[in-house]
Amino acid sequence: MVKQASTRPKQKGPGRPEGLSNIRDAIMDASESKFADLGYAGTTLREIAEAVNVTQALISYYFGSKYGLFQETFLRRGQKISAERIELLDSLLATGKPTVREIVRSFLSPTLALRATPQGRSFLRLQARLHTEPPEISYPLRTDAYGASTQRYVDAMRLALPTLGELDAYWRVTLMVGTYLYAFSDTHRMEEMVPKGLYDAEDTEGLIDQVTRFVTGGFEAP
Repeated sequence: MVKQASTRPKQKGPGRPEGLSNIRDAIMDASESKFADLGYAGTTLREIAEAVNVTQALISYYFGSKYGLFQETFLRRGQKISAERIELLDSLLATGKPTVREIVRSFLSPTLALRATPQGRSFLRLQARLHTEPPEISYPLRTDAYGASTQRYVDAMRLALPTLGELDAYWRVTLMVGTYLYAFSDTHRMEEMVPKGLYDAEDTEGLIDQVTRFVTGGFEAP
């Protein structure tokens, strides 16, 4: 009787694993948390390698450099969020003329879903932190991930609000981005301010409702 060979991935310690493996995703998961907590400059490949139990050489093999790893880690979720926003907006526009509230909610929904998991929350912190990174790092990534979808929302808001000037539309979309980045990224500000028992940090529906109403009011202001 011939014994079947095992298809289970093998690994003899830190290094390149043999066989099928999700090691690439594991590296990006660890990077997401480290970059979110420490920033780009404060994170080393050594720390990420130790977190995943691989060598730095393996990280370089997959991603080329620290920036390459940062880029792929951010775009992995950022581009998905952008695609979901466009899909939701297209569905709204196909039904006729959506309201400002509906447009705002479609923009926020894909990102809000990430709050359901610890890894998703790490990305939300990473996304907020990106705005504090040097321009040579942050600008290309923001444009690559969100440039096209954000422009679509500017255009949609001008259709929903015909009297809204072009500059005002860009300003208000930018302020919408700033609002949700702060509200969704676990700053814990509400826990510090609100009397105990009044606020539930896990109430995601309440969170999106508050942000949606606040942002909608801003768009509809004279």
